[in-house]
Parts: sequence; structure tokens; C-alpha cells
Amino acid sequence: MVKWRRHLHENPELSFQEFETSRMIAGLLESWGLEVRQIAGTGLIAKLTGHLPGRSIALRADIDALSIQDAKNCSYRSKVQGVMHACGHDGHTAELLGVARYYSLHLSETAGTRVFLFQPGEEVLPGGAIRMIEEGALDGVDAIYGIHLWSPMPYGTATTRPGPFMATPDEFEIEIIGKGGHAGLPHQSKDALVAGSSLVMALQTIISRSVNPLDAAVVTVGKFTAGSANNVIAENCRLSGTVRSFDKPTRLVVRKRLEDIVRSTCEMYGCEYKLQYFEGYPPVVNDEAEAGRVLRIIAELLPDTAAGPCERIMAGEDFSYYLERKPGCFFFVGAGNEDNTSAPHHHPKFDIEEKAMLHAARLLIAVSDDAASELK
Repeated sequence: MVKWRRHLHENPELSFQEFETSRMIAGLLESWGLEVRQIAGTGLIAKLTGHLPGRSIALRADIDALSIQDAKNCSYRSKVQGVMHACGHDGHTAELLGVARYYSLHLSETAGTRVFLFQPGEEVLPGGAIRMIEEGALDGVDAIYGIHLWSPMPYGTATTRPGPFMATPDEFEIEIIGKGGHAGLPHQSKDALVAGSSLVMALQTIISRSVNPLDAAVVTVGKFTAGSANNVIAENCRLSGTVRSFDKPTRLVVRKRLEDIVRSTCEMYGCEYKLQYFEGYPPVVNDEAEAGRVLRIIAELLPDTAAGPCERIMAGEDFSYYLERKPGCFFFVGAGNEDNTSAPHHHPKFDIEEKAMLHAARLLIAVSDDAASELK
């Protein structure tokens, strides 16, 4: 798994461009005797059936990388300028390959069918899961499970929770259109930069003053672009960001307030605007019984370090689409170093504790075997 993961880390590919990644995965799976079919562009579905009766269990890994320059100093740093695996998808792919190889060697002991989903495009809306489902990824499947290697959690731990687990990640883009001019004559202009600055601050009041304090939501402006010179009034300003929430009523409240604040702020400064709002993945909602199964098995395999049920997490995941259609569970396996200095996800120096892939593979096998052996 380490060898596969490091090869992928050195050769990352962006969402829906995972051509070589897909070829590598397919070559390995076919060499082990699995049935492999390409779906969703660069995605793959592979199956094997054990010699014992049982249910059909799907396991999913995402395979895409991010537009980030690798800043690590290690032997396996990315060879692709401006692209790196900064979220652990290389590890997800490697561990699922390890699980597939294990089952290919233990068919006589395997109950039911295992369906391996190698999904493209998790990092960009609308994500690759929908297309995988539309092209038959869940046909005949009884339950589905997925793992995220999580660097904020130390190696040796694993966790999940029943019900809402991860948030829905909406996105927005705003262009403020003012009137440029001489910096010494501001009264003859309409300053889009000032309007944008005011808007950033006003948007921060949505959570504190419009959302029930007992609910959870986030509004973050992650990008702000305006101006061309220090003596020129900016004619245009562009902002983009994200909205996170766990339920539809809160999501609607935040969106409406954002739209109202954008309109009124731009009117106040005499500017026009263009607003685009993109609805992201649904929240990840784990099946109650399947989350219970996963937590039980985590406690059995990691008795000294199992974290137990965790709090909800504001990150988003298109694994949610699978869970809308089939019972299952998405869970985290700790991949941070012991001194808690691991770089966060989506950081130029992101890395994982590679030993965590073994925990992830063992957990996926144990959960799959437990679920497959249940009577329908």
C-alpha cells in the first residue's frame, strides 16, 4: 500500500483527469482476477464474489488530487507542478487496492460480493458520486462504506457518528461593479473595494444574528480580489466563499440572508453586483445501525485508542449521495503524527502517517465481513 500510495502521490491528477491513475488501478485489479468496468469517465467499478453466501457490500475510494503546489521535502513529493494529493485520496486508493488484493486471495473465506468503487472528482462540484450512481455503481448493493484518512486525528484512532456527520458545502461567487477613478478624487467614483470590504464584514453577522445558536453553520469568504494600483479606485471587486450547514432550514436561512446582505450592501455603496450561488453535496448522514456496527468494530480492533462517537464536522463529502440511496457509514481513521504537528488537509505540506492505511484496510475488511454475513 505504501508503494502504491507514494506512486500516486508523485503523479497526482486533477478531478476527472485521473487517466493514468485509473489505468494503474485497473491494471492491478485485473491482474488479481477482478471484473473491472470503467464508469463516470475516469472512475472504476470492480467486483468479486466469495465462495460463501452473503450480501453485496460496496467500498469506495476517491482518486483525485488538488490544485496545490507540493511544498514538502520528501522522496515522494509531487512531480506535477501545481498539483498534489493534499487530502489523502492517494491513501484512500492504496488502502482500497489493499482490501481488493486481500479478498482476491481469500475467496474461499469470503461471504457474498464485494464491490470496489474508485471514484473520480470528489473535490469539485457536482462531484463524481452522482455520475457513478447513475451508471450503476450501486446496482444490487446492500450496504456501502467509505473511509477518510484524517490528519487532525492521531494515528491509531478511528471514529464516526450516527446521523448527520459532515456538512453540506455550498459555494458562492460575487462580483461587485462600481465606477473606477482617481484615488485623489473618490467622490467621483463608486469604490467597489470598499463595498467589498464592508460586505465581508456584514456576511459575518449571518451566523451570529440570523442562525439559531443551537444549530450549526459557517460562512467563510475565502477569496477577495480588487484593485490594480495604489492610486486607482477599484471599479470591480470579486469575492468567493463557502456556506456550511447540516439541515435544509438552516441552509435556506443562510442563503436568503446572504442574498439580502449582498443586495443591500451594494445598494448602500451605489454599486451593482452579480451573485452566483452553487448548492453543494447534501450532508453526510450515516445510517444509525451501520454507524453502530462501525463503532463496535472500531472498539474491537482498536480497543486502546478507539475515539468513540465524534462531533459533527463542517467538511463536506459527496459520499452523501451514496448514503441517500443505500444504508451505510462514512468514518474517519486517524492519520496524524503523534506530536500533533501534522499539516491540515488542503495544505501544501499535507501528508499522512502511512501506517494508518493498515488500520483503514483492516477496518474495511472487518466491517464488510460483518455486514455481508447478515441474513437478508
